Amino acid sequence: MNTKYSENAKIFKALCDETRLMVLELLQSGEKCACVLLEKVDVGQSTLSHHMKILCDGGIVKGRKEGKWTHYSINKKSADAAKKLLEQLTKASFPAKNKNCKCE
Repeated sequence: MNTKYSENAKIFKALCDETRLMVLELLQSGEKCACVLLEKVDVGQSTLSHHMKILCDGGIVKGRKEGKWTHYSINKKSADAAKKLLEQLTKASFPAKNKNCKCE
């Protein structure tokens, strides 16, 4: 499959889960330690790690190790690129008539 599409799919995969959306909402106010996210999201450590990996793989979140814990924050540059991608993909242009259509 085309690399562009697989990379774009990672972004949308990161955004299509309730837990990950909750994590993003928590990160809106700034960087959070995984221990704080564990308390707020009410999932196990391995489940949180799974969700954070998907968010990081999508580029929406970045992690910073400090001791045994990782501190997470929204990756502003990638988040802005994701917004731009969504705008591009959903921009509709309506041609007068599809000349390639053979169903008429």
